[in-house]
Amino acid sequence: MYQQRIVIDGLQYCNWDREYFQTLQSSGITAVHATMVYHENARETLTRFAEWNLRFEQNADLIMPVHSMADIELAKAQGKVGIFFGAQNCSPIEDEIGLIEVMRQQGLLIMQLTYNNQSLLATGCYESHDSGVTRFGQQAIGEMNRVGMIVDMSHSAERSTLEAIDLSSRPICISHANPTFAFDALRNKSNDVIKALTARGGLIGFSLYPFHLPNGSQCSLDDFCHMVASTADMVGVEHLGIGSDLCLNQPQEVLEWMRNGRWSKAMDYGEGSASNSGWPDALPWFCGSAGMENIYNGLIRHGFNESEAGKILGENWFNFLQQGLEPIS
Repeated sequence: MYQQRIVIDGLQYCNWDREYFQTLQSSGITAVHATMVYHENARETLTRFAEWNLRFEQNADLIMPVHSMADIELAKAQGKVGIFFGAQNCSPIEDEIGLIEVMRQQGLLIMQLTYNNQSLLATGCYESHDSGVTRFGQQAIGEMNRVGMIVDMSHSAERSTLEAIDLSSRPICISHANPTFAFDALRNKSNDVIKALTARGGLIGFSLYPFHLPNGSQCSLDDFCHMVASTADMVGVEHLGIGSDLCLNQPQEVLEWMRNGRWSKAMDYGEGSASNSGWPDALPWFCGSAGMENIYNGLIRHGFNESEAGKILGENWFNFLQQGLEPIS
């Protein structure tokens, strides 16, 4: 049954080469939310779009761009992998609210308000003081709602996240994080956040990033499925997905760009220590082409029926995006 499902990974930032696109195609994944931006400004973001245009041209037999849910259905029918774009920071809009619509027209479907640090829009999860969503952030959320760009609060602090949930007229997502009851990391989300998010129709994508999982790189498939099941017991299955945060085959300098951008001279370990200065060891049950199917089968073994497992593996993402990406006329 897995091969018949629409399977969506709600966040990846892997080394996007042809070999990896072949791995994605063989994995049965229908579509991937690909991080386009961490700290890039507007001009640099346009170059990222140009780089992806070339990838689509050179790998048209394997991948295709996603601008609507019809494209995901087409990718499934054609046996290709759909790619849709997000920014893990608000840097692509700089300090200009009009660039939200410009970036949405280019194909940026999802944008985080923060990436760990305080931004012009809200507070990141590594800051010691959370002042909430800013005046600019309030207007930016309204504009994102209007043009059909999804608000993502994966790397945001608690007050800012709760305020964004309330301020947004449309459901928002936490594309890649886990509950703090499973592992208490700064990026992971409290029960209060998860309940507020899902009560308003939002979606949380469970992360496979080992630094945010119980037992780290030793986290078992059973541990992961238990975390999903416990969350489903709390809020139901309708608003749960996968956002693996997979970063396969990326060099150390990419990790340093993610963490440091241009703001720090010293290596930023965030909530971790020097022992977390490199990439974590991959989860053996998720690093290959069978990763999502392993989760699907693991969820079924953990008591979910096939319909529920299919929702978590992609159908919930599909329904959430379908509702959130249409511009408001």
